[in-house]
Amino acid sequence: MKVYTRRGDDGSTDLLYGGRVSKNDPRPEVYGDVDETQAFIGLARAVAGEELSTLLMKIERELWTLMAELACNPEKIDNLDENSRVTKEMVEGLEGIIDELSEKFEMPKEFVVPGEDEVSARLDVARTVCRRAERSAVGLALENSHVVPYLNRLSDLLWSAARWQEGESVTTKSVPASE
Repeated sequence: MKVYTRRGDDGSTDLLYGGRVSKNDPRPEVYGDVDETQAFIGLARAVAGEELSTLLMKIERELWTLMAELACNPEKIDNLDENSRVTKEMVEGLEGIIDELSEKFEMPKEFVVPGEDEVSARLDVARTVCRRAERSAVGLALENSHVVPYLNRLSDLLWSAARWQEGESVTTKSVPASE
């Protein structure tokens, strides 16, 4: 099987369950942003310890589900089974992880300047790309979808994971706004 099909050479792309849209249509823009988020999470996972790496792999797999939902022809969204859509339980799962991570570090009292170490810096890049994906997804006005809440929680999770990776006392590493 060849990687290329030449079908997209005209600037369009297929949607799941039929239909084609321009590659600059909002739908491929959003799942492109999510794909970029997933790649940056993978970049963080490549240098992470085992515990964080396991967590990030789980999230990367969940992002496949999210991208499938976004790549589906909106008129055929009901063709996706429960395992191919973002669920409320997936959002709640991220909330539980955020709560667990928050117990592993002291909450900063000032703005945090990214870049304390390589893992946290990579997580912060993934977080900002995830925020872009979230903003893009809002524009799709996805009915009965948990995509936007999932991306919102994911960016919070990535922020929390970055702070956890920075060490036990983040407050000594944060920078007061006056400096």
